[in-house]
Amino acid sequence: MRAIKAGAGGITTKSLTIEPREGNPLPRVAKYAEGFLNSVGLRGPGIKKGKSLIKEFLATSPVPVLVSVFATNVRDFERFASELCPLAPHFLELNLSCPNVEDDMGKPLGLGTESAGAAVSAVKKIAGNVPVLAKLTPNIANIAEVARACEEAGADGIVAINAAGPGMLIDIIRKRPILGAKRGAVSGPAIRPIAVRCVYDIYETVRIPIIGMGGVTTWQDVVEMMMAGATLVGVGSATYFKGYGVYEEMKKGLQEYMDKEGMKNLQELVGAAH
Repeated sequence: MRAIKAGAGGITTKSLTIEPREGNPLPRVAKYAEGFLNSVGLRGPGIKKGKSLIKEFLATSPVPVLVSVFATNVRDFERFASELCPLAPHFLELNLSCPNVEDDMGKPLGLGTESAGAAVSAVKKIAGNVPVLAKLTPNIANIAEVARACEEAGADGIVAINAAGPGMLIDIIRKRPILGAKRGAVSGPAIRPIAVRCVYDIYETVRIPIIGMGGVTTWQDVVEMMMAGATLVGVGSATYFKGYGVYEEMKKGLQEYMDKEGMKNLQELVGAAH
């Protein structure tokens, strides 16, 4: 709600899991010059409590809400769709790509075209009128092929990218890794060139809309991401670096840029670099 009041155009919820998860050992987040290293480990209340929290939030949010869910098998994704889609979220995002839960939950479904497509296809049969988005990992060589498989399976949009990594930071005084889980996902400005390239490749491959994210910190980054092919742009770590004023700052810069370039519609930016 703080982000909404500060001017965010939409909200993506933290990925919900079927069972409650305490997450990885503390500390879970480390800040460094170019971004964050995080190993939260999908900490959350599980679907039973999470469902009621999402229902409450949907009833009060004045902006679109992307409800994000994470699972390691198709059956659990089907359960999410069955329980959450009747709440009529604006979008259901399938997180096929969390980079810091592989050790205890198996490899992400988004690492393969067949597995990603199977998850999307199964959810689409249940989702009804709720658009289904597939969130993909950059930790593969063929992200555009996975995106195409998701499109062919019925996905209404692609979200790219999730955090990269895993990476590591070491405390040189303690002589130990900083994070409790030692390794963590890399986010922030350091991964933006990877995100831009992924969005560019996906745009060349699919016709469905793309939500681009990964290190977006300035209005220039927003323009770049849209020129690569993003219809919507997600902002994450920049909120922690620059505060909640970052949304209005980006929108103001974006509007001024469009005015200067003689653009009347945001759609003119989408894919302009192709």
